[in-house]
Amino acid sequence: MRKIAKLLVCSILVLCTAIPAIARHKNFKVSVYVRAFEVEKMKDARWLDSTWSIISSQLDVDKIYLETHRDMHLVDDETLEKAKAFFEKQGIEVAGGITYTISEPNDFETFSYSHPEDRAWVKKVAEHTARHFDEFLLDDFFFTSSKKDVEIEAKGDRSWTEYRLDLMNEAGRNLVVNPAKAVNPKVKVIIKYPNWYDHFQGLGFNLEHGPQIFDGVWTGTETRSPASNQHLQNYLSYNIMRYFENISGGRNEGGWVDAGGINMSMDRYAEQLFLTAIAKGRDVMLFAYNQLLDVRLNPMFRAPWQDMETSWRYDEMTAPFKNGDRTVTPTTMARIADVVLRKTDNLVGKLGNPVGIQSYKVFHAPGEEFLQNYLGMIGLPMDMYPDFPQGCKTVLLTAQAATDPDLTDKIIAQLRGGGDVVITSGLLKAVPDKIDDICELQCDDLKAIVNDFGRYGKSEKDIIIPQVRYLTNDSWEVVSAGRPLTGGVSGWPILHRATYSNGTLYVLTIPDDFGNLYDYPMGVLNVIRRTMSKDLDLYLDGPSKVGLFLYDNRTVIVENFNDEPVDIRLVGMTPGQLQFTDLETGEVSAPSMTIMPHSYRAFSY
Repeated sequence: MRKIAKLLVCSILVLCTAIPAIARHKNFKVSVYVRAFEVEKMKDARWLDSTWSIISSQLDVDKIYLETHRDMHLVDDETLEKAKAFFEKQGIEVAGGITYTISEPNDFETFSYSHPEDRAWVKKVAEHTARHFDEFLLDDFFFTSSKKDVEIEAKGDRSWTEYRLDLMNEAGRNLVVNPAKAVNPKVKVIIKYPNWYDHFQGLGFNLEHGPQIFDGVWTGTETRSPASNQHLQNYLSYNIMRYFENISGGRNEGGWVDAGGINMSMDRYAEQLFLTAIAKGRDVMLFAYNQLLDVRLNPMFRAPWQDMETSWRYDEMTAPFKNGDRTVTPTTMARIADVVLRKTDNLVGKLGNPVGIQSYKVFHAPGEEFLQNYLGMIGLPMDMYPDFPQGCKTVLLTAQAATDPDLTDKIIAQLRGGGDVVITSGLLKAVPDKIDDICELQCDDLKAIVNDFGRYGKSEKDIIIPQVRYLTNDSWEVVSAGRPLTGGVSGWPILHRATYSNGTLYVLTIPDDFGNLYDYPMGVLNVIRRTMSKDLDLYLDGPSKVGLFLYDNRTVIVENFNDEPVDIRLVGMTPGQLQFTDLETGEVSAPSMTIMPHSYRAFSY
């Protein structure tokens, strides 16, 4: 009997032992975030098993993040350990998560990091989480919008931006990272930054010092509907990944996508996942467990253009499929994520390191917010850096470079070295004195309405632009516009150039509504692309709302964000005939091609 009992105990121990994490994807991990509300439900073994069965039958998951706190709800020790053991038994890597909110529904109510009681609670949550996990990340909300009396007093004479940047640096160190490591010296604490990066400084997200305080960063790549209150363009899902990789010293762990925008069509969700992965994210996070469970497949997700040969097919994603030895009929958005990420995983392994037009973005600087994402949508590959780029042929400067006290010297050095500098009309307006030493130009509050770009075409809409003025024969218009320009009485620069030493200073006129960049005629866009792409092998010849993604191993992706097919041509920056080979089919392609709506083509060349 004792021998039987011993064997029974050994069998139970074997059953409870975690299976080593199994890699289900080759080039990135696929992770799922579980909010504290759903983690709490996992104390019910039947609920946990049945819900995981629904998700895992449709989606291969490499890693799961179990949240310990959200909206003042702290998950207890026993539930956390039970959920953790369950997923480890499935061969899933497990980490923790924290959302530091008092009440998300109440305008994302955050903690007061100057209030003793709030500070004690924040520290307690970090310590609690570190006891259970060797890694945890902070969801979007490690900032403060509090303006309680204690905050007003603590701020003193500083601006809210200055006060909050200092406060959240201190809170990150003394309330989260240090207490967590005191409890668990092995713990890795990661901060996830959301998608509204150009407004971070006002609420205390410190991109200059935060990545050094924490052990890594994550990136919010949710762009949802571009017309929603954040106005985040599709291209941001790629661009923000590259920017956070650059500011973190290569420690950007991955990108994070939710179901927002799926109501526009399945393609809007697929695009966000695809762009996150082709930005070479090491991990793609799906937010969240409840969405993968509750957002049901719906015919409204199928857009009319999917009757064409598009990259993502709703009919394919809803069809029954084989998973091992069983047939699964998809029921939720988890199936969409799996199809997109499996296909993308095969492609990403063939891509090199992303390259683009280097743009200088000073930490905490206001002005022309999120402009690079609009430029990305007109086929300009963007690559943002917190330092003035060195050793490149072309540097892009927006209004966010205006706060650099040494800006003039840096521009002159670039020009003397034989390089070009492209400044926006917004930067010219912000610091004309810093440009005067190079060329005497003006851009103030005067506007012009244009729709005619001469030999480069006409726009269907009237566009309001700032007036860039210059001294005749001291600098020259490359592209002009009027209303009308041909046979009209006035015209204004859209792209302007001034020679200086061995280089050229260009001024790119940005419409008052950045979205009107998409209304510039194709001929205008092509001149802008060719002018700004001297560090790249290729530029795009085609309409707007088409993205170009280039890599250092001579691979390229073209993605069409339009609702209709577009004809494009890939043009080499140096003379010679280019040959393109499709990375997915192996077919040889001509430089001119048609891209289906909300679809991509990927090539080596």
